[in-house]
Amino acid sequence: MSIFELFIIAVGLSMDAFAVAVCKGLSVYKLKPKHMLVTGLWFGGFQGLMPLIGYLLGSTFEKYITPVDHWVAFVLLGIIGANMIKESLSKEEECDCENGSDNAFSVKTMFVMAVATSIDALAVGITFALLPDVNISAAVMFIGIITFVLSCVGIKIGNVFGAKFKSKAELAGGIILILMGTKILLEHLGVINF
Repeated sequence: MSIFELFIIAVGLSMDAFAVAVCKGLSVYKLKPKHMLVTGLWFGGFQGLMPLIGYLLGSTFEKYITPVDHWVAFVLLGIIGANMIKESLSKEEECDCENGSDNAFSVKTMFVMAVATSIDALAVGITFALLPDVNISAAVMFIGIITFVLSCVGIKIGNVFGAKFKSKAELAGGIILILMGTKILLEHLGVINF
């Protein structure tokens, strides 16, 4: 898997964290650098950790999955992407932070949000274990760093502009993941060769 492909997957995975960061930004009356740092570290850390856990799980069960690995990658990325698209088109807003207090950045609150936004990264990590040429160290770094940066940007955007970009970010992330899953399947079937 090329660096560019890892970058694209990292951006796609980080869109959930970006969207939640926008919501956190909405809840903060006076944004401080520590709010951006805390959000970026929690979301970036978990988005980097979860693919590693998924990779280890996928490697453990690789011999059972290898005959259908391309289908597993296609289905997992497709489901994650479709769910992100569905969420982006939903009329319900999920910005339920506690009125901008520092309580909204407590360990308990951030842990729950970080886990919730990184579950899809766990599934992608399983996919990474099934692909022949994935550098897991590079993948984990890309995903963690890009999520950190986009989470910091998201909280600032939410604070300044509101929820205008939340659904567009989730929609873009979902489309990216579906396209990557389709590419993996088509490459394996010999339809395309990148």
